Amino acid sequence: MTETPSNTPDPVVAAPVKPEAPAAAPAAAKAKPPAPEDKPFEVFVPELLLPALVKEIEAYGGPAPELVFEQGTMPVVGADCWMVRGRLPGERRFWLCFTRPDISSAKTIALSEGAGSPSLLESFLIDEKKMTLSLLVSRVVQRLNGQKWLGPN
Repeated sequence: MTETPSNTPDPVVAAPVKPEAPAAAPAAAKAKPPAPEDKPFEVFVPELLLPALVKEIEAYGGPAPELVFEQGTMPVVGADCWMVRGRLPGERRFWLCFTRPDISSAKTIALSEGAGSPSLLESFLIDEKKMTLSLLVSRVVQRLNGQKWLGPN
């Protein structure tokens, strides 16, 4: 029996071990487009929220509202905020106020009928974990309809 010199590596043991290729990933899922709510606030409100509000109010049988998105003074308390200011026929006005430029920030709503200023500021959507376009639209319209401002109430 011949001995292999001790400085010669065993060919089976010395062969470099190739790392196993990662298992083929399942077919890549189609990338979902970003949610509308992921858009920056200053894009989301004028481009998505305002048109959706107009469409939903009209679907309820209400007249098309005049809507303005602006930074200004919050009704009743006078704090600076971002707001959607709306007007319906018959001197019916509403303000949806955001305390920060973020749809998930604290929100309030104020309503006024006639020439007077609103006297009550209501917390709005305070218990919602995730804010979505459809939730904002539906709750604003629900609130306006609760005032009997939309459709044949």
